[in-house]
Amino acid sequence: MATNAPVLVLPASPPATNSLAGTDIREVKPPVEIPSGWLWVWVVLGVLAVAAIAWWAWRRLRKVATEPKVEIIVPPHVRAYDRLRAALELIHQPEPFCVAVSAALRTYLEERFDFCAPERTTDEFLVELQETPLLGLQQKRSLAGFLEQCDLVKFAREEPDHEALRALYNAAFTLVRETQAGPVAQPPSPPSPVPSP
Repeated sequence: MATNAPVLVLPASPPATNSLAGTDIREVKPPVEIPSGWLWVWVVLGVLAVAAIAWWAWRRLRKVATEPKVEIIVPPHVRAYDRLRAALELIHQPEPFCVAVSAALRTYLEERFDFCAPERTTDEFLVELQETPLLGLQQKRSLAGFLEQCDLVKFAREEPDHEALRALYNAAFTLVRETQAGPVAQPPSPPSPVPSP
């Protein structure tokens, strides 16, 4: 059958040029790494370890700062022995030797018995010595003889021989040895009479 109707011819549509379609598709991104729970555990443990070390160091420093310093106390007789041994090196020089031995013994007596020996003359010291009960009679005599011999060398320029100097040294050493433990025990005083009833 024949018709005279016009045919509607539609133009062909151009290929799809959708502007949104071109910008909507992007490159594929690399995968994102998701941290596991262990990372946080290690971070917390590290912070706790640093805090514990800092606390320990602070306590240690505080303890050291407040800890009393231990002072080693050398007894007077040990210091006297050291001084006497040092003086022994001067035995070939009478005057320096007598000065050193006398100073060692005087310093020992001051440190041990609170005598004012180094500052006093021999005569002043011997007067004080006679009044003290801290030394025995024989020790007082020995000390007096020792100091007088040292004064003869120091002030009268006497030149004793090696044996005399050695005897001075031995007298000083013996006096220190005899008195290092404590005062000489004095004989007990007689008991007082008991009043009769």
